[in-house]
Amino acid sequence: MPRIHRFDELDAMRQRVVEENKRYKTTIMICGGTGCQASKAQKVIDALKAELSAQGLAGDVLLRTTGCHGFCEQGPVMVFEPSNLLYCQVSSEDIPEIVAGTVRHGEVIDRLLYTDPVSEEKILRESDIPFYKAQDRQLLSFNRKVNPRAIEDYIAIGGYSALGRALAATQPRAVIDEIVASGLRGRGGGGFPTGRKWLECFEAAGDEKYVVCNADEGDPGAYMDRCVLEGNPHMVIEGMMIGAWAVGASKGYIYVRKEYPLAVQHAKLAVQQAREYGLLGENILGSSFSFDVEVARGGGAFVCGESTALMASLEGKVGEPRPKDIHTVKQGLWNKPTVLNNVETWANVPCIIDKGSQWFNSIGTKGSKGTKILALTGHVKNTGLVEVAMGTPLRSVVFDIGGGPKNGKAIKAVQTGGPSGGCLPASHFDLPVDFDSLHAAGSMMGSGGMVVMDEGTCMVDVARYFLNFLQDESCGKCVPCRIGVSRMLEIMDDISEGRGRSEQIGLLQELADTIGETALCGLGKTAPNPVLSTLRYFANEYEAHIHEKRCPAGVCKALIRYGVDADKCTGCGTCRRACPHEAIEGTKKQAHIIDSQKCQKCGICRGVCEFEAITVI
Repeated sequence: MPRIHRFDELDAMRQRVVEENKRYKTTIMICGGTGCQASKAQKVIDALKAELSAQGLAGDVLLRTTGCHGFCEQGPVMVFEPSNLLYCQVSSEDIPEIVAGTVRHGEVIDRLLYTDPVSEEKILRESDIPFYKAQDRQLLSFNRKVNPRAIEDYIAIGGYSALGRALAATQPRAVIDEIVASGLRGRGGGGFPTGRKWLECFEAAGDEKYVVCNADEGDPGAYMDRCVLEGNPHMVIEGMMIGAWAVGASKGYIYVRKEYPLAVQHAKLAVQQAREYGLLGENILGSSFSFDVEVARGGGAFVCGESTALMASLEGKVGEPRPKDIHTVKQGLWNKPTVLNNVETWANVPCIIDKGSQWFNSIGTKGSKGTKILALTGHVKNTGLVEVAMGTPLRSVVFDIGGGPKNGKAIKAVQTGGPSGGCLPASHFDLPVDFDSLHAAGSMMGSGGMVVMDEGTCMVDVARYFLNFLQDESCGKCVPCRIGVSRMLEIMDDISEGRGRSEQIGLLQELADTIGETALCGLGKTAPNPVLSTLRYFANEYEAHIHEKRCPAGVCKALIRYGVDADKCTGCGTCRRACPHEAIEGTKKQAHIIDSQKCQKCGICRGVCEFEAITVI
């Protein structure tokens, strides 16, 4: 493996790889991310390699196993270039037909095309699919262009050129000025100005400094950082290197969530390859800059995503937060000045240096620049990884990209910002997705989780669920979080189980305000958000639970009872056969009845009834 000593050698290698790739007539990009691997993508990849070889086409096709393409529910996904043809939900059994028909003769296999759930039309090209068309994929577009296990692919698309320019043409302070001018804010949740953080670390006293990548993504339903690190680890490493050069650091750490084995594997391999090419180590690209990176696995706790807890874990201590009387940019890892940014923030840095701060600053809103990657999940037709310009309305994300409601039920709310975020009603869907607008509405950007909920969702139960998660994940170090969140959860349990009292609403508000003001770290301070936002926008549901002892959505078991609508029941017996508790009685073609004494309120009967005859009383 050749070592690269100068920028011109890097450029020569880039040109050589590009020229080598031109000999292929077709490029096939198959998603090899975690989502598609769960859908047996590796079997598809192995079958395609074998079939191309068997049909004598291996020399004509560049087969690239990539990271996540974003459209996870349609995986395994396969894209052909230069035609931009996309096949979805491909299986290994489809491969012989794909090679013989599409690869050899250019024939299109209709059954493998994406069918738009709104128009019910089959769509040929990836760029024409509404899910992709409505996005602004500045970062995610790179995932399909590189094999994360091949540094050559990253170099071919311009990788490490931003680092070369930063080292050759600018002083460290000039790099910081460019990041400041771009308006980049941290994508990990807090939205702190990245350039300002770097400048404070640059000005901090001390010769030994660190840069850290926070990949400890623990929000339920969030997987943005995982897919960026899995799919393009070299972009993250290059961003860290530029940051290290700017602040004067010589050592970096990538702290990866314990449950992300593929991200760990790809990050370690990328570090190894960068070292072998001379892009990590001493005197990088012939400069005075020396830097190396180490990959560390997380401590397996949600709280380790908090900056001081993460650094404690890196030091080999228990992952607990500490007071930030002195910021980590001055006293962070091992009490040395430390810059901590998340995966997405670091990945934006090479793009800013390459294209300029004015380019980045031109995207987004006044206070939120660039794009944001979101994990769109829940009751929508299209789920997956989404990237949009800051300021894009929630409505566009939910309906244009997400395709609207999945089960025919009206969409009620969207939760943004993970378990510490807030739930916003459909009446607020014209709200722009940016840091300040979401915060003003009682929610937050967070790391980018976005869960869509339809009218079959109980908002009291949602708030209770996330509060329960946060209680479980609390480190318990400070009293407001340890006791306050537990007390809030007790009240939510009372309300959900029919024991709620009017005065408890005021107590919830008081507890929430106290915890937000006095908790030690961000987890505790934002823990009340799900309760506060649902109280603000869905007070009628709390009132129904407390005053009427009724759950309008039919979710809270203690407050519901199932019955059979005799006018709709055909006596087919499907519900009776499906009931695991033998609580349904009736004869064929006669309306059935539910024995409330035996019924365990599992809802199975309601789910299997085709005639919607099972009702919540």
